[in-house]
Amino acid sequence: MDEDTRTAGRVRVDGGLFRMGSDDHYPEEAPAHPVRVDGFRIDRFAVTNAQFDVFVAATGYVTVAERPLDPALYPGAPPENLAPGSMVFTPTPGPVDLRHLSQWWAWVPGASWRRPEGPGSGIDERGDHPVVQVAHEDAAAYAAWAGARLPTEAQWEYAARGGLDGAEFTWGDQARPGGRVLANTWDGPDFPWRSTGGSGFTRTAPVGSFPPNGYGLFDMAGNVWEWTADWWTGRHTAAAPDACCAPVNPRGGDAEASRDQRQPQFAVPRKVIKGGSFLCADTYCRRYRPAARRPQAVDTGMSHVGFRCVREDAAPAVPPGTTLLGVAP
Repeated sequence: MDEDTRTAGRVRVDGGLFRMGSDDHYPEEAPAHPVRVDGFRIDRFAVTNAQFDVFVAATGYVTVAERPLDPALYPGAPPENLAPGSMVFTPTPGPVDLRHLSQWWAWVPGASWRRPEGPGSGIDERGDHPVVQVAHEDAAAYAAWAGARLPTEAQWEYAARGGLDGAEFTWGDQARPGGRVLANTWDGPDFPWRSTGGSGFTRTAPVGSFPPNGYGLFDMAGNVWEWTADWWTGRHTAAAPDACCAPVNPRGGDAEASRDQRQPQFAVPRKVIKGGSFLCADTYCRRYRPAARRPQAVDTGMSHVGFRCVREDAAPAVPPGTTLLGVAP
C-alpha cells in the first residue's frame, strides 16, 4: 500500500444500535449497555505525521508540547520539567514491578510531534506513521481546520466494532486467530523491557500495516491510542431497561468530574482515549479491544497517543430490521 492510499479517504458508517462497553474485563468498561448512534463519516486511518505537517505549515500552529508549561498547574514540579516537552516511553533494562509505570515513562524536554522520542529523534522517515505527542487541544485544532471534529466515545467504539456487535476484538473473539497478528501490540510476556517482535514493530507502524475491520477502518486496535471528544467517567451509565429507551448519540461526563481524584493537586481534566497501542501487552494491558477505554489528561501528549476525525452524515439511528441481542428496537 503506497503512502497516498494509506492516508486517503474516510468511511461512511450507517447509524445503528449496538452494545457499548463490556462486563467481562476492566471495571471502567462496565456496564455493557445498548446505545444508538446516528450515521457519520470517519477517517479510514489515524492522522499521520505528513498530514499534521500540512496543517502546521498552513496555519503556523504550535502544539502544547512545544509551549512552556504553566507552573500553577504543576505545583512542586522541578523547573526543568516545565520546559516544552512531552512523555516518552523508554523500555526498561529488565523486569520491573508493573505497578509503577514511572519506570518506563519519562518527561523528556524537547519531545514533540516532530521529535517523538525527544532530541535526536525525528519523523523524516515516518510520514505515514500516526502523529503522536499531540494533546487533546492539538487534535481538536487539526480537526477543526479539516472541517471535522473528534469522535465521541460511542462513535469511536461503534466504528471500531466494524459490525461485529459484542465481539471481543475488532476482528472477532480470538486474539490471534490461526496465529495471525492483526494489530500492532506488544509481543510476548516481557513488558516493558523486551518485545519478541512478532508484529514486526517495536514502536508505531505505518498506518494501514494490518488488515482493516469490517467497515474498512485501519488500526482501530493497537498502534496508537486515539483521542475522543468525551470527558472521562469511571464507569458507563446504567443500561436502559429496554432497547427502545437506549440513549442516542450519548456524550460522557463533564470536565470537573473527569479529574483524577487521587491526585487533587493536578487540576487537569481528562478525556477518554480508545483503541490501545503498540504498548498493549496481554500480560499487562489488554486494552486493544473496542470496549476498552482509558483517561488521558487533556494537556499531555504521549508517544503512543494520536487521533482520527469524524464528519457528520445523518442517517437513521436504527435501520429497518436491526436487532440487539435478539431484542427488536
